[in-house]
Amino acid sequence: MKIWKSIAAAAAALTLCVSTLSAGVAASMKTNAVDDGNDDWLHAVGSRLYDKDGNEVWLTGANWFGFNCSENCAHGMYAADVDVFLSNVADKGVNIIRFPISSELLVSWMEGSPNPVSSVQASYSPPEDIIGEDGSITPAGSYGNINREFAEADGKTLKNSMEIFDVIMQKCKKYGIKAMIDIHSPHSDNSGHNYELWYGKAGVTTDVWIETLVWLADKYSNDDTIIGYDLKNEPHGKRAYDATCPDNIAKWDGTTDENNWAYAATKCANAILEVNPNALIFIEGVEQYPKTEKGYTYDTPDIWGASGDASPWHGAWWGGNLRGVRDYPIVPDSGTSQIVYSPHDYGPSVYAQTWFDKDFTTQTLLDDYWYDTWAYIVEEDIAPLLIGEWGGHMDGDKNQKWMELLRDYMIENHINHTFWCLNPNSGDTGGLLSYDFTTWDDEKYGLFELSLWQTAESGKYIGLDHQKPLGVNNTGISVSEYYASYAASEGSNLDAGGSTPPIEIETNAPTETDAPTETQKPTETTKETDGTNASPDDVVYGDVNEDGAVSIADVLSLNLSLLAGESLTKTGAVNADVDLDGTPSSADALTILKFAIGIIKELPV
Repeated sequence: MKIWKSIAAAAAALTLCVSTLSAGVAASMKTNAVDDGNDDWLHAVGSRLYDKDGNEVWLTGANWFGFNCSENCAHGMYAADVDVFLSNVADKGVNIIRFPISSELLVSWMEGSPNPVSSVQASYSPPEDIIGEDGSITPAGSYGNINREFAEADGKTLKNSMEIFDVIMQKCKKYGIKAMIDIHSPHSDNSGHNYELWYGKAGVTTDVWIETLVWLADKYSNDDTIIGYDLKNEPHGKRAYDATCPDNIAKWDGTTDENNWAYAATKCANAILEVNPNALIFIEGVEQYPKTEKGYTYDTPDIWGASGDASPWHGAWWGGNLRGVRDYPIVPDSGTSQIVYSPHDYGPSVYAQTWFDKDFTTQTLLDDYWYDTWAYIVEEDIAPLLIGEWGGHMDGDKNQKWMELLRDYMIENHINHTFWCLNPNSGDTGGLLSYDFTTWDDEKYGLFELSLWQTAESGKYIGLDHQKPLGVNNTGISVSEYYASYAASEGSNLDAGGSTPPIEIETNAPTETDAPTETQKPTETTKETDGTNASPDDVVYGDVNEDGAVSIADVLSLNLSLLAGESLTKTGAVNADVDLDGTPSSADALTILKFAIGIIKELPV
């Protein structure tokens, strides 16, 4: 306990030192670590996704809901600071977040009167430095500093929902996380997912649904933080016991009926791709699909015995039925390079489907449900898949078994996915986080973590950004760094460790010489100093400022260098790299701090 108090005291002292110098540093701060090149867009070839260089990528993330709800903001910002939250999520290896949102909220943004948010804590008190009568200064933010960028200049008035959304997107970019937008329901409703269609609530028509998505895609067309759009969450509905086809269910056929999801999705995809041809378009399935192999259609009456079958339908989870892709694939005018199909799949704790009745295995799940419903799309190399929602309670029984089987199948077959969910307040499934939106459920995260894209041996989480590494604590790397320094040596868990050769396109992929590999990284005997190679005896590890001693002043020098984005001298950089990973970092700063206050006795570590 005393050790951690010492660290806390030293860190607090260091923070005060940094605060007094921050005004001078702020003027020279650079944002070169943030990817502003608008070059992270993806495209499909067969069942795989590739980046601009023809390198295969894997989207492995989670859902963070709230913009679809009555609060009009991603949940948890009543408890956690957005920087703390998103840096934490990135450090845990989540390279993409699926953001559910409502069309109703987008309408308010598009019309210039964004709906207000609730259940959000934001303050910056005092909003600016206060100079006392005795000349003492109370720095801005001394009394309250949480979600400060959600607040207006007075430090307490909340910004509107669109402004807060934009801040969250900027923070995703800051930490190397990509985003995809999910139209969860037409209306803002915490139970809006129960509604079947993409139109018919809160004044949202099919045209309005398309118009709002086009507006958002155009707004972010030059910002590759949002890489794609999931057009509608879980279109569903069961055929009524009637002789005519009702218009209140989502169907998938060759008609131009308004409730034909295949027709509506194609029309919407065309409109989005017109303003942003680089965006991915995620297409979910429906709930029921007629047994077309027996000649049934959506017009077949579902009256006992009338169809000559127990049922004329193939059932599925809401949004999970992609059988229609065989008969009526989604083909935008520009081709299928941006189309990703996105079923949802859940276990028996959500609903006791018939395929869980037996002692199920991967093979029985494929035979009874997965293959013909959605898995054929990737196994037959038709298009990429992203399981937009999967997850559930850790019951130590069937539901946990199902999660493990689906997880392993996705790893082995390169299926992209976003886990449901980060939020703890999902009644059906629970979440990865506790109600402080900071503490992780270690058991559930342990199950999920194996499905995150990561290097095979060193366990570095791989982001989708070409410049910004994923996270802040040296747990993640950028996609460029992966292909430059890891792909040819240890590889990743992509395809359960299979090779990932680039496809041939005009732009060449990064070569192995662009950055040092693990075997090329400088070692103790090859690190450069002021122009000569130094032996270990020449290096004074921890002496960042080169004054001949190791102290908190060296920690301050390293942190200020990282904050300002300016290079250390060659000797200072060698001295700073106390973990010998080739790059001075915040982790090195903490290690030097521990040495300076006597917690550890030797450098390097």
